[in-house]
Amino acid sequence: MTEHGTTQLLSATRGHVTPQMRRVAEKEQVPIDRLTAEVASGRVVIPANPRHAALQPQGIGMPLSTKINANIGNSSVSGGKEEQIEKLNVAEEHGADAVMDLSTGPQVAEIRSAILENSSLPVGTVPIYEAAARSADFKDISGELLLQVVEEHARHGIDFITLHSGLLREHMEAAHRRLMGIVSRGGSLLAAWMKENDKQNPLYSHFSEILDICRTYDVTISLGDGLRPGCIADASDEAQFAELEVLGSLVEKSQQAGVQVMVEGPGHIPIDQIQDNIEREMKLCKQAPFYILGPIVTDSAPGYDHLTGAIGGALGAAYGAAMLCYVTPREHLGLPDAEDVREGVSAFRIAAHAADIAKGHSGAIERDRAMAQARTNFDWERQFQLALDPKKARSFRNAALAEQESLPPERSAEQSSCDSSLQHIRSHHQDARQEYCTMCGPEFCSLRQQRDSDTEHPDH
Repeated sequence: MTEHGTTQLLSATRGHVTPQMRRVAEKEQVPIDRLTAEVASGRVVIPANPRHAALQPQGIGMPLSTKINANIGNSSVSGGKEEQIEKLNVAEEHGADAVMDLSTGPQVAEIRSAILENSSLPVGTVPIYEAAARSADFKDISGELLLQVVEEHARHGIDFITLHSGLLREHMEAAHRRLMGIVSRGGSLLAAWMKENDKQNPLYSHFSEILDICRTYDVTISLGDGLRPGCIADASDEAQFAELEVLGSLVEKSQQAGVQVMVEGPGHIPIDQIQDNIEREMKLCKQAPFYILGPIVTDSAPGYDHLTGAIGGALGAAYGAAMLCYVTPREHLGLPDAEDVREGVSAFRIAAHAADIAKGHSGAIERDRAMAQARTNFDWERQFQLALDPKKARSFRNAALAEQESLPPERSAEQSSCDSSLQHIRSHHQDARQEYCTMCGPEFCSLRQQRDSDTEHPDH
C-alpha cells in the first residue's frame, strides 16, 4: 500500500516499487524495473486507492495487455443495489478488468458502497452525476459541492474518477453545429450549467483543487470526453479535437502534480478514422493511457452495438488504446441487465485478445497456440479451459453431444456406404464421439482424417 498522500506515480518517479506494482508485473509477466519506468513515465497507470480493501490491482497502459471496463449502475427509474451487485459479479466472472458505477438514482451512495465492498476490480465513478442528483436544479451545482463529492468518493475508496474538465465555453459553438450536439451525460450537464451561469466549466476552474484531493488518496483521473461524437456524422470534428487539446494540457498538469491520469476517447468513429484518433491522442496527451468507448463504427445496428463497438475496439486497441469500455446490446435502447453485461464483456474480451495478438503480446499468442494444439488433439477439456467464455463453449459442446445421442438408431450397413463407414467408426472407436465435432461428423472430420492417414502411412 502506498503511504497516505503518496501515489503510484510519485513512488515510481522516486524509484520506489510498491506492492501493487509487483502484483501487476507478475500478472503481466514484465520485469518490475520496466513496469516501474512505465508508471513513472505516465504511459501506465495502476488505479489503486489504498482505501479499497478488496482491490486486486490492474495495470492500464499500451505496453500491457488490453483491459476491459464494464459500466454498471442504476438510473432514476430503473435498477437497485441488488441488480448492480449481480452485474458486478457477472462482469468479474466473464473477465472485466475494471467497473464504473454510473448510478444516478436515489441510491447512489448506497450502491457505490456496496460495489466497493464486493469488487476486487478497480472501481470508477463520475462525481458530477451525484452532484447533480443532490441539487434541486443543475444550475445550482457549485464548485464547492463538486469538490465535496470528489473528496467523498476518494475517501470511500474509489480508484478512478471521470472528470469532463476539457469541455470549455469556447467549444460550445462548434458543438452546436453538430448533427447530434453533445451526447455525453456529464458533458451535457456541464454545457447547460455554463450557459445558465455564464461561467467556465467548474471542473476546469477547480482542477488544481481536485488534483490535491486525488494526490491525497491516490485516485486516478480519467479525463472524460464530454464532446465525444454521438454519431458517425459528427466524428473527428472541430469540437472533439478542440477538447482533446485541452485534455493534453490537463494530462501534463496532472502528471506534474504526481497524479495518475488516463484519457477517455471517442464514441462513434468510422473504421477509417480510428487510427488517426489514436495517434492524435498519443501525441497530444504524452502517450497517457487511452480509454476508449468502443468506438462504435456504425449507427445502424441498435441491439447489436456490442458487436459494432467490439469491431472498433479491436482496431483501436491494435493501434494503441490501453483500455476498452464495453458497449452492451442495449446501448441506445435501455439500461443493460446482467445478461447484457455478460454479452458486452464477452464481446470486448474477444476484441482485446485479438488486439493483443496484433500487438505481439506473448500471452495472447501462446493462448491461441495452445488452443490450436488442443483442437488438434481433440482435447475438449483443454479447449474449455482456454476459451474466453468457457461456460458457453462447454454448453455448446454438450448440446451437440445431446443431439447426437438423440439421433435415430443407425441403419444397416447395406443401406449406404456412408452408413457403413459410420458403423465401422462406432464399432471400433468407443470414444468416437470425443474425436470429432458434430459440424463435420466422424466421416468428414479433416483433423481425424489427417491423423488416421499419418498413422497408417507414417513415412508420408
